[in-house]
Amino acid sequence: MTAIPADDFIDDRLARRNAILLACAQALGGASASIVIATASLVGAGLLGADKSLATLPVSFFVLGTAFGTLPAGAIMHRFGRRAGFVGASLLGVGSGVTSAYAIFASNFALFCLAVAASGVVGAFVQQYRFAAADTASDGYKPKAISFVLAGGMLAGIVGPQTVIWTADLFSPVMFAGTYVGQAVLSLISLAFLPFLQIPRPKHTGEARGERRPLLQILAQQRFIVAAACAVTSYALMNLVMTATPLAMIGCGHSRTDAALAIQWHVLAMFAPSFFTGHLIARFGRERIVAVGLALLAGCAVVAISGVEVAHFWVALVLLGLGWNFGFIGATAMLTGVYRPAERNQVQAVNDFIVFGFVAAASFSSGALLDAFGWATVNWLVFPFTLLSLVLLGWLVISERQRELT
Repeated sequence: MTAIPADDFIDDRLARRNAILLACAQALGGASASIVIATASLVGAGLLGADKSLATLPVSFFVLGTAFGTLPAGAIMHRFGRRAGFVGASLLGVGSGVTSAYAIFASNFALFCLAVAASGVVGAFVQQYRFAAADTASDGYKPKAISFVLAGGMLAGIVGPQTVIWTADLFSPVMFAGTYVGQAVLSLISLAFLPFLQIPRPKHTGEARGERRPLLQILAQQRFIVAAACAVTSYALMNLVMTATPLAMIGCGHSRTDAALAIQWHVLAMFAPSFFTGHLIARFGRERIVAVGLALLAGCAVVAISGVEVAHFWVALVLLGLGWNFGFIGATAMLTGVYRPAERNQVQAVNDFIVFGFVAAASFSSGALLDAFGWATVNWLVFPFTLLSLVLLGWLVISERQRELT
C-alpha cells in the first residue's frame, strides 16, 4: 500500500479545522441570503403599492451586490488575507441589516434596495468560504472541504426562514423590519468564529511570487469555459425559480408561512447533500455529478409546471436545491483544476463575477417574467439552458478522452 505523505495529514487536519469554522460562519452569515430571498420581494411589493413588476428588484440588488463584490473581495483578501476580509464583511453585514430595517420603517424603497445590495456584497465574501476551505487542503481533500463548508448552509436553511417566521411581526404593523434586525444579529454572531481561521496569506506561502499566465489564457481553457457555464446554469436557474416562488405562492392563495417554509426546504435541499457530495465527486467524478445536478433542475421544472398546490411548490423547490448542490459544487470542484496557486484569487473572483452577473440578470427578470407570463413560463425556461450545459459537458468529456488517447 502506498504511503501518504505526512504533509497531507498536516494540510488536511488544518483544512478540517478551517472547514468547521467556516461551516459555522456559513450557517449564520449564509442565513442572510435565505432571509432576503424569502422576504425582500414581499417587502418590495409592500413598499411599491400597486405596481408589482419591480417587486423582485431588491433581490436583484442583492445579487448585483454579490456580483460586483466578487472582484473587490478577491483583491482585498489577496492583499490582506482571508481572515481580515471575512471579518470586515461580517461587520458590513451588521450595518446592512440595521439599514434595511430602518428603510422598511421609513418606507424608503430605494434605501432598502441599497441596503440589500450591501448584504449582497457581504454575500460575495461568504461565497469565498468554499474556496478558503480548499486553500489548505490536499488535492484529494479539496472537494470534501468545499462540500463540508457548504454543508453549513443546511443550518442556514433553518436559521434564515425561522428567523423570518419568528420576527416578521416583531414590530407590527411594520412587517419584516424585525427580520432584518435579526439578520444583523446573525452577522454579529458569525464574528465569533472567523478570527480563529488559519489561512496563510499568499505572500507568506510564496504563491504571490509564483508564475502567472495571462488571464485570458486561463479563461480560454475548455475546462474553465464548461465549469463556468455549468456553474452559471446551476446558480442562475436556481435563482430565477427561487426568486419568483414567494410571489407565485402568495398569488396562488398560499400563506406567508407556506412560502417561508418552501424556501426553508429549498435551502435545506441546497446544502444538506454537501455532507456527501464531496464523496460522490471523488467516487464518480466531477462531470457526472454536475450532469446529475442539471437533470434535477429539469425535474424541478417538470413538477412546477404540473400544478400549483403547496406540495408542487415544495417538491419543486427541493429538487431545485438538490440540482443546485450537485451542479454548483461539481462545477466549483472542476474550477479548482484550471489555475495555479499564484492565479487562485484572481480566477476565483472572475469566475464568481461571471456567475453572479448572470444570476443578477436571472433575478432581475424573474419578477417581470412572472408578472407578464406567469409561473409556468418561468419554469419552461429551465429546459433549454440545462440542455445546453449538458451538451457542453459532453463536449468536454469527449474532448479530454480523445486527448488521452492521442
